[in-house]
Amino acid sequence: MKDQSVTNRKRDRMKLAALVIAGLGLLILGVVSLVLLVRPIAEPASSETPWASQAPSEVSFPAPELNLTDLDGNPVTLSKTVGQVVLVNNWAFWCPPCRAEIPELQAYYDAHRQQGFMVVGIEAGDEKVDVDYHVKLFKMTYPVWLDPEQKALTAFQNFSLPNTYVIDKTGTVRLAWVGVYDQAMLEKYVTPLLEE
Repeated sequence: MKDQSVTNRKRDRMKLAALVIAGLGLLILGVVSLVLLVRPIAEPASSETPWASQAPSEVSFPAPELNLTDLDGNPVTLSKTVGQVVLVNNWAFWCPPCRAEIPELQAYYDAHRQQGFMVVGIEAGDEKVDVDYHVKLFKMTYPVWLDPEQKALTAFQNFSLPNTYVIDKTGTVRLAWVGVYDQAMLEKYVTPLLEE
């Protein structure tokens, strides 16, 4: 009888130890997940980033008609941008290469918006509250449009993020990028369109 109670106590201790170890493992996993979710996510673009883009493709097709809403809920349309050079950037806040190119795009926009240059950042389907938070986090001052149904990705027939299209003053798409670009690439390929 005594041997059986000793065996039962050992079994109970082993079960308790297994539960403690499992609990600690779950606790550690929870803490790591929390840290990864709340850490700052801004990442500078550089030529060393694994998402570095090649030169854009030169294309020529009419810009698609897009009817979306801005962050204030106002209707916006791509056709009303004719007369400006417009860079359409399809992005999502959860996409690391998308985040990496935002500082480059913001700097180029700041330097060239007085020349008739416009950026339209089209967020590919996330909740407005999350988009608002990330627009503030990244200090984005260019227009950001909401696209809950991913109409832009469908219109451009490109579901890879980020993807970018540059539309000239006549409403013709002239450049297409997939991946991250930097200031030098924007200066080399987009600035000549501003001078046309």
